[in-house]
Amino acid sequence: MSFDEESKALYDAVAPHNDDAHFQAMLDRLESRFPGNGPLVDRYDTWRRAFVIPREKLDTVFQAAIAACRERTLAHVKLPPESFTVEYVTNKSWSGYNWYQGGFRSLIQVNTDLPVYIDRALDLACHEGYPGHHVYNALLEQRLVKERGWLEFTVYPLFSPQSLIAEGTANYGIEVAFPGRERAAFERSTLFLLAGIDPARAVEYYEVQELVERLSYAGNEAARRYLDGKIDREAAAAWLQRFALMPRDRAAQRVRFFDQYRSYVINYNYGKDLVRKFIESRGGTADNPAKRWQEFEKLLSSPRLPSGLR
Repeated sequence: MSFDEESKALYDAVAPHNDDAHFQAMLDRLESRFPGNGPLVDRYDTWRRAFVIPREKLDTVFQAAIAACRERTLAHVKLPPESFTVEYVTNKSWSGYNWYQGGFRSLIQVNTDLPVYIDRALDLACHEGYPGHHVYNALLEQRLVKERGWLEFTVYPLFSPQSLIAEGTANYGIEVAFPGRERAAFERSTLFLLAGIDPARAVEYYEVQELVERLSYAGNEAARRYLDGKIDREAAAAWLQRFALMPRDRAAQRVRFFDQYRSYVINYNYGKDLVRKFIESRGGTADNPAKRWQEFEKLLSSPRLPSGLR
């Protein structure tokens, strides 16, 4: 199968195609933000190093992030008695993972192979925890298994349409929990201080990250070309360095992810976009946060196919 045929068969979705010019237009804006000589990825990486969480402070920062995500989620979503454990691991192709244990318990693992930047603490806390995978799996267990007796939902097939819903809601849940400027405000007042990073640079950091986020679909294009045999491993990593602004080591890790999970990559960004459009079409817009939480919880706790979101 081609990349698109595989994603359609497994995840009930085909991500949009984008050419090099699409990403170059965004890179041009970042070129003006980081003027100088040499590849843009190197200039961006040099600037970004000031925002790495020191290894000895990682757990403190992550625990504070997940506590804030949990508090905000519980203000809108009623959960059964639940718990989670955090572990720090190495030698993985991903940056974070939730291994749901059943009984409303999760094991959340954070990969420390590469530097962890300050934005990743809240990203992972929301995505893997609240209101992401931990909440999603707990609600499915409570609403579908415990209450309805649907035992098939005790099994989660990773390579299935369920993953687009799971990853899409986990990524969209970050802005549901921390809408608009609330994220930068919280990180400036709490996480930056705990990490020992200058909080005065929080606004600057997130202005740049907003631009970089628009390059997320570059990962899909790299995976599509690589898995369709149009480029080799080295070319895929080089393409990620150029168009996704990933340093060499992170680009190599991402290609390892392509090898292991293949077209699964579309679930993160395209899944997020489908989830956002679905919830907004039902009134869950940014200016109606109560309705957005309500529709988000409904989506988390009900069985759906990605094609049903369009």
